[in-house]
Amino acid sequence: MILQDKVALVTSGTSGIGRATAIAYAQQQAKVVVVGRRIDEGEETVRLIKEVGGEAIFVQADVTKEADVKAMVDKTVDVFGRLDIAFNNAGIISENPSLTEQTEAEYDRTMNVNVKGVWLSMKYESAQMLKQGSGAIVNMASALGVVALPNLLLYTASKHAVVGLTKAAALQYAKAGIRINVVAPGSIKTDVFEAATDEAKAYLAGLHPIGRAGTPLEVANAVLFLSSDLASFVTGETLMIDGGYLAQ
Repeated sequence: MILQDKVALVTSGTSGIGRATAIAYAQQQAKVVVVGRRIDEGEETVRLIKEVGGEAIFVQADVTKEADVKAMVDKTVDVFGRLDIAFNNAGIISENPSLTEQTEAEYDRTMNVNVKGVWLSMKYESAQMLKQGSGAIVNMASALGVVALPNLLLYTASKHAVVGLTKAAALQYAKAGIRINVVAPGSIKTDVFEAATDEAKAYLAGLHPIGRAGTPLEVANAVLFLSSDLASFVTGETLMIDGGYLAQ
């Protein structure tokens, strides 16, 4: 059990990749803090964790609000005494594809969730980890944090920013015992993927040389590796989970 007695926090742990990762942490005997805005879905993740014999709590928080982010870390420490691992997974993808028609509100919403949310989370997570002298943070980016698609301008920009934030923070805390990495998935079978048309799903799956879209568990397994001591000499890295997309 590679995470035995560790305390792990997962933002947007209410579904998809976040839920899969929270359960994977618990299966490796970490104590899990599930964070999200949706209470029912968050409590469902906690229930699923307890079903596999894990220990977890749910904390309602909006990662774009500093008071909420501070409170989620404070609650983690109050209940479990420390914070060893954080997976900053919260993000959004919807936007108008036309640059000339995008609104300031769209820009603010995308950047607030995808970039500010990661920045705020790292700010308070790393502060606690500095007190402990150790910790591992994994941020959620995307293959579009490394390359671009023309109809996802804001999402692409935000995920490039997450990759940059990760690298800079990793360098800042490399000698402090805190490792910070980022995962960059391709198309993954989340609720957003499944809600797309059959034509769109076939197109997205076809982007990957492996011939299919990935699963939330496949991303969770990569996050699990980066969170554990198996990756003790890995920091500032972008781990592609893209079925060969960027190898083309």
